[in-house]
Formats: sequence, C-alpha cells, structure tokens
Amino acid sequence: WLLRARKVSLKSTGPTNAFWSSNGMANNASAAVEPAPLTDYFVHENGVTFAGRHLLVDLWDAEHLTDIEFIEQTLRNAAEAAGATVLDVKLHQFSNSGGVSGVAILAESHISIHTWPERDFAAIDVFMCGTCNPHNSLPTLKSAFAAKSITVNKARRGIVT
Repeated sequence: WLLRARKVSLKSTGPTNAFWSSNGMANNASAAVEPAPLTDYFVHENGVTFAGRHLLVDLWDAEHLTDIEFIEQTLRNAAEAAGATVLDVKLHQFSNSGGVSGVAILAESHISIHTWPERDFAAIDVFMCGTCNPHNSLPTLKSAFAAKSITVNKARRGIVT
C-alpha cells in the first residue's frame, strides 16, 4: 500500500489573532515535535527483543475433546491465566469425528486448538506478546483436558536482537 501525503499550509492568510502567530504557526504549537516512544509490545528479555513467545502444546490421552462449550470456556480460562485479553472465540465442530478446531483471538495474539477425539489428542498453539506469560496457561490446559501426557515446544518469534 502506498500512501500519499498532502502538504497542508498552516500559514494564516489574514491578520494574526489569538490562535495564529505571524509565522503561520499556532501560538500553542512548538517548532519541534518529539517522536513518541515505540510501543509495539515486543518482549525484552535477557538482552533479546522478540515479538512473542509461542508454545506448541501436544495433549495426549486427553478428555472433553468434542465438547465445544467446554473447549471455549477452557480457552478463555487459559488466556486469563496467562494475563491475556480475549477479544473473540471462533470454534468449528466436525460432524464425522466430533473434533473441534478453533481459535481464541487475543489482544496479545491467539490460542488455537485442533482436537482428534479418535486419538484422544489435542494440538494447541499459545502465542502471546507483551507482558503476558503463555506458560501460565499450561496448568489450566492440562487440568481441564485431563491430559495424561503433555509435550511443549517453545519458540521466540520475531527475534530482533
């Protein structure tokens, strides 16, 4: 996308008044504007800057994998445990197996889930930026789905330094 800026003159064409000075600047305006500090919610940890923490969670011998209302509430609880803000939850249930795929859309990124009830397996992604801690969602997920086994792979996404 290419944006074009228009040059707009603030210079007064009439006599000066309480708002406009003779140099065309507003009387309450300063000549230089300092740029605002960067607030991109990147994480700064141990000298490394990155977009966020991404957990790839495998739950084995799990339960409640076809209960769509239960899954929605569990995703909301997991987000809350991590300190995240839920914006929306979208889930779809498959008619052939009863498996569920979906996502909790967070202000800080997302938690997604895909279940295979025929294998008692769920694959969950937890990706968060800012001050949220996705690791805090793990006890909620393991307990709610009564998983006998959990595997977690961790990644830092968008490493800058």
